[in-house]
Amino acid sequence: MKRFLFALIACLAAIAAPAQTDTVVSIVNVYPGKVFYELEGHTVLRVAFPDGRDYAVSYGTFDFEAPNFLYRFVKGETDYFVSLVPWQLFVDEYTRQHRRIVEHRLAFDHAQTRRLVGLLEENLLPENRIYRYNYVKDNCATRPLRLVELAAGDSIILGPAPFESQPLMRPTFRNVMRLYHSYYPWYQFGIDLALGSGIDYMINRREMSFAPVELDGQLPAATVGGRPLVSSNIVVADFAPFEAVEPPTPWYLTPLAVFGLLFVLIVAVTVRDQRRHRVTRWVDAVLYGVYGIAGLVLTYLIFVSVHEATSPNWLYLWLNPLCLIPTIFIWLKKCKGLVLSYQIVNFVVLFLLAAMWYWLPQSANPAFVPLLLADAVRSASYIRLNYKSNA
Repeated sequence: MKRFLFALIACLAAIAAPAQTDTVVSIVNVYPGKVFYELEGHTVLRVAFPDGRDYAVSYGTFDFEAPNFLYRFVKGETDYFVSLVPWQLFVDEYTRQHRRIVEHRLAFDHAQTRRLVGLLEENLLPENRIYRYNYVKDNCATRPLRLVELAAGDSIILGPAPFESQPLMRPTFRNVMRLYHSYYPWYQFGIDLALGSGIDYMINRREMSFAPVELDGQLPAATVGGRPLVSSNIVVADFAPFEAVEPPTPWYLTPLAVFGLLFVLIVAVTVRDQRRHRVTRWVDAVLYGVYGIAGLVLTYLIFVSVHEATSPNWLYLWLNPLCLIPTIFIWLKKCKGLVLSYQIVNFVVLFLLAAMWYWLPQSANPAFVPLLLADAVRSASYIRLNYKSNA
């Protein structure tokens, strides 16, 4: 972080110099890294002046040390900023990580180059550097592409996206994420839990470019004003596309396997309860306590956070603060009627949610299935054991 700021201060004045005729501007894409926020890759703009000045301009810089960063990030106040770093320093950093780097030199004339450099100079001013980052609509890839389009003076028509070759996968933001998060199933599980139907609509090629790796595949065939956007494509660091990514999570540690095992244990406890004609209260207290905590998180994301993709979230019918009712009141005999009423309503909602999910505009994570079934099994068991005695 300090290195980026130092480079910005040192280079800001230099980039403001007039762009000469043979200044070269490029879109540069870096392939995925091992950290979860690097899984779709990264995009920068390269500006190489004929006098030797050579910089990478990034719209994906954030400061972990900023006051209340984590809270503000969860709330949706995702303030990123534009940073400037010497090109070779940029290349060395990602080369050490074994991340593939591909440069696409723009087929710009002198006027277009000057406009792009002017836009970058304006964005790098202290009062303009910070912007509100959006994971899929305004990020490190979409911002540079929009600036290039503004400088070109015409709409950019992107070529086919690599995702389009994926069989049986609808082109949605969520499915593109799933492709690049396949080795990180717990991260994708969290996304599928937290983000609602706003990332499940069909997207076009331009929207697919939110993922830098997709943009990298689209640029060679891209056009602007009927002419090629790119004059040449250069592999700067020739690593395998996903060499830096961690190995895949073993199947037995994936959310589906872990929650599948949980479901088996829940069934075993439930069978025992039915034979003993008694509810194992601590099991329900723990299970619904976890569901209730998840419901509190969703409540915050839906009603407090300004992330636009967190609402509507159909999982809220299942995971909400009311799940805490069994956790708290199952220990109180006088509240047996309250818990029973909750479980009856809960079971009906779970049944309707499962029956309607195919027609809902939100895609579900496969690991939700054993969790929903565990909920339904415990709910049905409680109703069976307590309905007659409470009547």
